[in-house]
Amino acid sequence: INAEYMDIADFERYLREKIKVGNKLNNFGNSVSLERTRTKLTLISDVPFSKRYLKYLSKRYLKKNNLRDWLRVVSVSKDTYELRYFNIANDEDDDDEAES
Repeated sequence: INAEYMDIADFERYLREKIKVGNKLNNFGNSVSLERTRTKLTLISDVPFSKRYLKYLSKRYLKKNNLRDWLRVVSVSKDTYELRYFNIANDEDDDDEAES
């Protein structure tokens, strides 16, 4: 994701504030860690952690910052999510072909 559209540090802060561990906010302790590289966030958990919960929080963040129309959360592998841009140009071409 291009950094000019989304602030990765703000997204990291949002996740730190909203992720619940043991049904408590801000309860990371030694069991969960969140690390940020330039354009990538990595969540490492020693306790069971739902991938769906991370997707839910990511979608809430996008909605809150009015980015939900431009970005989507996509599962790339069993333990990885990516934020990708919607492919609007191809969608418009498909609509034109369908009308012909």
